[in-house]
Amino acid sequence: MSIPADLVKQLRQRTGAGVLDCRNALEEAQGDMERAEALIRVKGLAKAAGKAGRPTRDGLVDLYSHGDGRLGVMVEVNCETDFVARTSEFRKFAHEMALQIASNSPLWVSSEDVPAEILERERELARQKATGDGKQEKVIEQIVEGRLEKFLNDHCLLRQPYVRDEQKTVSEIVQQMIVATGENVTVRRFQRWEVGETLE
Repeated sequence: MSIPADLVKQLRQRTGAGVLDCRNALEEAQGDMERAEALIRVKGLAKAAGKAGRPTRDGLVDLYSHGDGRLGVMVEVNCETDFVARTSEFRKFAHEMALQIASNSPLWVSSEDVPAEILERERELARQKATGDGKQEKVIEQIVEGRLEKFLNDHCLLRQPYVRDEQKTVSEIVQQMIVATGENVTVRRFQRWEVGETLE
């Protein structure tokens, strides 16, 4: 089956995958865009997982300011080589991460970064609320775990819905970048400041 170039381009824009990967996925899916996108996601996740352990010692820091300087973000994103770090795609990716942080105010990069005492506090609050609402003992733990998942989804950058496409998580955007660059890519750390916010 011959795949039109505009279809390949469209899939590439949607997934961030390479031209050859997009063409192959479209051929395998017999031109079905949704199926091809799903194939790329599955293959991309496998590729990304294979690169996950590789060290990311290069990268860049992006600064983002919003509202005439009332809100600022600094984020460090890393990759394996300075070649990738200097590309416009990687710079755009870093800026998108800064924009995500400015918009959604995460507190941590991933759920592994959340201190154990905060997780325990959130569990206890959820348990007290469920008990106070008169929930039965057998469902309280399910409710607690559900509320904890929501807390992590709200406050961990990689678990948040991506600001430009809420059907995807930030983690999926990072994985797309890994597939597009052929290198491991990580968000190392960030800081968000807003004028007048309470200092703890």
